[in-house]
Amino acid sequence: MRAAASNPGTPMPETTTMTATLNPEDLARAAALVQGLRDELRKAVIGQDEVLEQTLVALLANGHVLIEGVPGLGKTLLARALARAMQLAYARIQFTPDLMPSDVTGHAVLDPAAPGEAGLGRLRVLEGPVFTNLLLADEINRAPAKTQSALLEVMQEYQVTLEGRALPMPAPFMVLATQNPIDTEGTYPLPEAQLDRFLFKISIGYPGAAEEAAIVRGSTEGQMGHLLPLDALQPRLQAGEVQDLQRMAALVRADVLVVDYAVRIVRATREWPGLSAGAGPRGAIALVRAARAGALLQARDFITPDDIKQHLLPALRHRVMLSPDAQLEGRTVDKLLLAAAESVEAPRA
Repeated sequence: MRAAASNPGTPMPETTTMTATLNPEDLARAAALVQGLRDELRKAVIGQDEVLEQTLVALLANGHVLIEGVPGLGKTLLARALARAMQLAYARIQFTPDLMPSDVTGHAVLDPAAPGEAGLGRLRVLEGPVFTNLLLADEINRAPAKTQSALLEVMQEYQVTLEGRALPMPAPFMVLATQNPIDTEGTYPLPEAQLDRFLFKISIGYPGAAEEAAIVRGSTEGQMGHLLPLDALQPRLQAGEVQDLQRMAALVRADVLVVDYAVRIVRATREWPGLSAGAGPRGAIALVRAARAGALLQARDFITPDDIKQHLLPALRHRVMLSPDAQLEGRTVDKLLLAAAESVEAPRA
């Protein structure tokens, strides 16, 4: 691990490579770094602890997040606070029906000042807003499928192909996309292929009464109306430290029986009554990746069946489809997923 930005007065040993195993000192250091980041984010993001925790798990698992909730619940605030607390480059794209793919990824222009063939200049690539560390794709379902698909290559391969050149994303790279579940006028449902690229689909709800009062006070006392409460946030992690944490999460041990448990849960969704389509192999991959990151947050170098179950809903709710009968009966995806998971016997330690 690199030295912690949160406590510059206490030097920490530098390592240039990650070992194949994790020692207790590295695990404790990683958990402390994330705890510092968590405490910093709570200064701005109030009353959404579960959403915050799931976002941190996705960050350490090197995955993308789709956040669904009504306007005004802090989705943009979460993205900006995350970027500020980690000293990451941040960009926002407001998705609209007239947004073009080139508005997302970038495009090439003719630069007459650059020498080229026949004196006509040379094509110069202008990088789009996706070339950042943390990308907020706001109201992603407002754009048509063609524009939404511009993110497919970015999210899966962490690169953009422009003018025949593969341009890599800066590391770390994470997409936080938002969508409104209520206002469906002028929206375009995300294709299943793109939904599958999100590690998590997080459902954000209303805060409690005490938290809501704290939000109102923090947003109105001594602060202009257009500003977000981000002034108190201090940088806790550098980009390199985030990458170190992601590499550590990948080294957390996953016993073959626990992996098999994740696979059996995913396979159960394919035959479960009320679900017309179950999760694919990426569902089991997401469960194991999230379990590894969650274990690292708790300073453990191994995952358990409880880690798998803890991330069941955000990892699978966007990878299955309700049957028409279940929709008519008012059943929900979350309840059906929980029932399917309960039918699968967990391995014993």
